[in-house]
Amino acid sequence: MKVIFIKDVKGKGKKGEIKNVADGYAHNFLIKNGYAVEATPANLKKLEAQKKKAAQQAQQELEEAKQLQEKLANIQVEISAKSGEGGRLFGSITSKQIAEQLLKQHNIKVDKRKIEMEDAIRSLGVTRVDIKLHPEVTATLAVHVVEEK
Repeated sequence: MKVIFIKDVKGKGKKGEIKNVADGYAHNFLIKNGYAVEATPANLKKLEAQKKKAAQQAQQELEEAKQLQEKLANIQVEISAKSGEGGRLFGSITSKQIAEQLLKQHNIKVDKRKIEMEDAIRSLGVTRVDIKLHPEVTATLAVHVVEEK
């Protein structure tokens, strides 16, 4: 019997796959527990529509990420921090602080986990920080650390 998997089933199939399985297994386990539906022409059409919608949504997310990338390239986030001699900071600037200031100064919300920093910023001046907006899109943001008065 041909079935369309609705959920991932370990060792059998992933969500959206169409597979041929034993009739008893399909009726007594997969369909009964909501892991799959029978591969009827109507269900196949529904699957195609879902795949098409998912592809459109993925394309839209990519476009939005590219627009945000252009926006981030032209702005600079300014953060003030206490510093000692030679421009060394007391403490450091973290991705959380950068995300908060980006929201406060430019009204752009970015998840702190998407801000890629090898190490926290520990000195005054301008530092370039990468932000992974999408698996295919990475933006660069200028973070200007100034001395707190």
